Amino acid sequence: MAKRMSPAAVVALKDALCAVYWYKSDLRSFIHAAVSDPQILARLNWDNYKRQIVSDLVDHLCADQDRHLGDITRLCTQVAELRTFEHLRKLDGGEEKAKRAQQAVTQLRALVEPHATARDEEAAIKDRQSKAAEKLRANVAVRAKLEDLKGRYLKLVTSGDRQARGYDLERLLYDLFELFDLDPKASFRNMGEQIDGAFSLEGTDYLFEARWRDEPSDIGQLDGFAGKVTRKLENTLGVFLAINGYSQDAVTAFSRGRPNIVLMDGADLMVVLEERIDFVSLLLRKKRHAAQTGQIYLRVHEII
Repeated sequence: MAKRMSPAAVVALKDALCAVYWYKSDLRSFIHAAVSDPQILARLNWDNYKRQIVSDLVDHLCADQDRHLGDITRLCTQVAELRTFEHLRKLDGGEEKAKRAQQAVTQLRALVEPHATARDEEAAIKDRQSKAAEKLRANVAVRAKLEDLKGRYLKLVTSGDRQARGYDLERLLYDLFELFDLDPKASFRNMGEQIDGAFSLEGTDYLFEARWRDEPSDIGQLDGFAGKVTRKLENTLGVFLAINGYSQDAVTAFSRGRPNIVLMDGADLMVVLEERIDFVSLLLRKKRHAAQTGQIYLRVHEII
């Protein structure tokens, strides 16, 4: 489940709770087992109609979803896990009651299971990021190399030779990818196309391109790079690094449809060199955000 339920999921939860138990006594036992906060349970008026009781409960939980996330998640999960409704079939009109309960639970399951998967993925990425941070702190040699790379980068920032700066940036990034065991390939030319570099991560091949210009990168630059990525095998993505960021038009244009590139800027590079996040964790967070939202430019301040 995500931190906030959609309005459709709220309605589906209410409908399912009303349908899965015919008698209020059974519903009460179910809710008391699922909801941990005794103050919330004490608020419920069991002399009221069943639908009103359910509506009062769900509305109260959803009014402060950050506080009640555990109870909301547990309630949705336990309802969605119901697979049999034999207790309803024993009642008068039982087949119809069981059919309505099945439909209500199926609707709720369709709305909450994708969020549960997203939550698990988010937890896995955060766990990996935490472990990566611990690993980085424990590796003196890696931290020393990052310090060296940071010194090289800061010298480039003050360099007046723009052409040499571009080549030096490529070499610095190659060393950075190598440091994180990404099996980098240096700049190469393929079928008349200049590629700044490439690397592999978790079975995905990435093409890489870096730009260090005074103005933000525009649609034309991203369009040229995205075309290079498209002409490669399907399991290929692109990482575009523009030290001075991107025009808003470029970001908007490439956040539509099904993007095949993610964007980084100088702030991303700096937080990696400053050991605030490792490069692999940063890229995976950006990739996941792009896959879920279509937004290919997740700013580093939204991650750190």
